[in-house]
Amino acid sequence: MRLSSFAGTDVGRTRSGNEDSHFCGRTVFAVADGLGGHQGGEVASAAAVEPLAALDGRDFADPAEAAEALAGAIAEANSAILDQAAGEPGLWGMGTTVTAAAVTTGDQLQLAHVGDSRAYLLRDGTLDQVTTDHTVVGELVRRGRLTPAQAAIHPERSILTRAVGLDPRIPVDTPDPIDLHPGDQVLLCSDGLTEAVPDPRIAEILSTEPDGTAACASLIDAANDAGGPDNITVVLLRAE
Repeated sequence: MRLSSFAGTDVGRTRSGNEDSHFCGRTVFAVADGLGGHQGGEVASAAAVEPLAALDGRDFADPAEAAEALAGAIAEANSAILDQAAGEPGLWGMGTTVTAAAVTTGDQLQLAHVGDSRAYLLRDGTLDQVTTDHTVVGELVRRGRLTPAQAAIHPERSILTRAVGLDPRIPVDTPDPIDLHPGDQVLLCSDGLTEAVPDPRIAEILSTEPDGTAACASLIDAANDAGGPDNITVVLLRAE
């Protein structure tokens, strides 16, 4: 099976700078959304992506090996961000989300995730969120205290419960691997997309745009058309 990859990023309509970072390699892919102020956010997201990018091209024999490598890279990034923030007072409190993916030799895709950036799987016209939002509101949804519709408009929906660079011990989610099927599309994205564009519209764009580069551009355009409240970053994988 062949996996094609595409990516795009945009500052959005309301931010003065882009605090997102991403990596779109051959076997490893990642999106990171920085927090902690303009400079700190940029520094943290770039630091998160760097050790993940160093894994690109490595042959992962199975999802367990990939999950261990991705989680290890995120732990390395966590330590690097904490060390840098400790040495530079202007960067204190910076952190970042990370959603990463690695391809294994058996046509499987392993994810690793911290924060509220997301990974989606589009298969046979159905879009499913594969990752879990590490937010206060996300936890309330999981406990049944809010519906997804209520969560989408909740004023505290962006308050994170977990981020890279804020705690020496950072738990990393490694969801069950995705067995890739021909026609599958996997989208990694920052919340600048999902805050502005509902899931059905994301599915519609991915389903109707045959060109991957154009699909990424259309997703970004849709977020900007909805006000562009945050930086927007997307990495799209298509299995053929």
